[in-house]
Amino acid sequence: MTSWGPTIEGDATAFRLWAPDADAVTLEVDGRDPLEMQAAGEGWYEATAPVGAGARYRFRIGDMAVPDPAARAQDGGVHGWSVVIDHEAYDWRSADWAGRPWEAMVIEEMHVGLEGGFAGLAARLPEIAGSGVTAIELMPVNAFAGTRNWGYDGVLPYAPAESYGTPDELRALVDRAHGLGVSVFLDVVYNHFGPDGNYLGAYAKDFFHPDVKTPWGGAVAVDADPPRRFFIDNALMWLRDYRIDGLRFDAVHAIANDGFLDAMAAEIRASLDRPVHLVLENERNDADRLAPGRYDAQWNDDFHNVLHVLLTGERDAYYADFAEEPEARLARCLTEGFIYQGEGSVNHDGKPRGTPSAHLPPTAFVAFLQNHDQIGNRALGERLTRLTDPQRLRAATLLLLLGPQIPLIFAGDRAGSEAPFLFFTDFHDELADAVREGRRGEFAKFAAFADPDKREAIPDPNAADTFERSRVTDGPDADGWRRFYAELLALRHAHIVPNLKGATSAGAEVLGDKAVIARWRMGDGQMLAIALNLGEVPVAVPDGEPLAAVGTPGEPASAAAWLA
Repeated sequence: MTSWGPTIEGDATAFRLWAPDADAVTLEVDGRDPLEMQAAGEGWYEATAPVGAGARYRFRIGDMAVPDPAARAQDGGVHGWSVVIDHEAYDWRSADWAGRPWEAMVIEEMHVGLEGGFAGLAARLPEIAGSGVTAIELMPVNAFAGTRNWGYDGVLPYAPAESYGTPDELRALVDRAHGLGVSVFLDVVYNHFGPDGNYLGAYAKDFFHPDVKTPWGGAVAVDADPPRRFFIDNALMWLRDYRIDGLRFDAVHAIANDGFLDAMAAEIRASLDRPVHLVLENERNDADRLAPGRYDAQWNDDFHNVLHVLLTGERDAYYADFAEEPEARLARCLTEGFIYQGEGSVNHDGKPRGTPSAHLPPTAFVAFLQNHDQIGNRALGERLTRLTDPQRLRAATLLLLLGPQIPLIFAGDRAGSEAPFLFFTDFHDELADAVREGRRGEFAKFAAFADPDKREAIPDPNAADTFERSRVTDGPDADGWRRFYAELLALRHAHIVPNLKGATSAGAEVLGDKAVIARWRMGDGQMLAIALNLGEVPVAVPDGEPLAAVGTPGEPASAAAWLA
């Protein structure tokens, strides 16, 4: 089985490309004569050149010069030269890092570009490590067109984006995180490529299934090699060569191939002699993918969606699925994990969504009040600090941080940031126009943007100012928010994390309008109870001194946790 990308072999490097639709392929190494590549069967072309790390190269097919789709680095952007990288050259300082168990995770999601690149984020790690956060999750860092992008328009999955830093600067970030006791997760995108810089279709059309439609075009053909190998090897590269602790797989429902997902998880677990954590984003709410030996957890959009309705009263678009009896839906979420377990979804044209999940442990779900999607996919990128009052947001945050699901927060949450997080790209000409107008058109179904003139106020994703406005800034009560998070996370690590293994639901019930109480039997036999009241009327809650509280337990805009 042929692998993707260059391999250093002593004083030379072996290059390979899968180009089944090409009649011939030439290797061009900067500063050397072109070298005709040899057909190696099944669409592969190979050549070996007497060059090593740092060599710039590309492939020529007819009159088209293309980068290596498995380039480990680029020079000059996604249309420029690929660069040979020696993954063995970095001198790891935290070589004895053993990782953290899944139950210990408190994850903070962040965008590397907004943090000043790999080096800028590395400088922030001491503060993050001291906050009670135990893991950072990086939005995709692989190469994309331009210098700024969410990361979900990547086209070279193996190459860290030049605007973020070098491969060794990414390693240094991971190295420093491990030295401070912080795990590093990476978001990877295997369901599509971005619209600028993906050349695969020009010489390997079978990399895609044109008859299997996704929002981004034909589905990737992960049902067969070499495409399947392309993505599995990519996952293994991040885990081996960069010592990433876990991967979050973006929108796997758009891959629509459970066999591939299961095979990838199995190979990753069999190939590594250390624990790694694998997390899915899966709109299908498919509990089977969370079986032992497969994926550790799924991002639980249901948790976010129902709490967003309770906090803001919004009912547009997908929030319509959670608008009726939201407190009962939240009770189900806290008891069983998924809210949708096969019921018809208004947002999915009445089609059933989800499978039964009550048998799964609470740690099979990653819970969040905000993330890049749920803020950035709003037309104006508003955070909850701008959409609800601080007391209610603190109450919901208590549920998030002390509940037994794995909590994920978004960069800026701990500082009560009110800065928007907008959708940003760096496209040009006709593509820029299409992205801008397409973005605005997406919001025509929202009542607030039904008027075309109001849609014109939606920020242009390609404007540099849209990126700059998205930088995290402290909110007006940043110190208060930091203390609040630190206190709750200290309680989580002292009382919740040690007893998460073996925790099971003991049920949840509705206490009143926008009010619920949920209970869990922890691994040591203690009972954890959390009561949340986001309504306007007091409700009855248990007696006794709570472990933590926001407001007066049972009163409007309150939350409390008890452990006994």
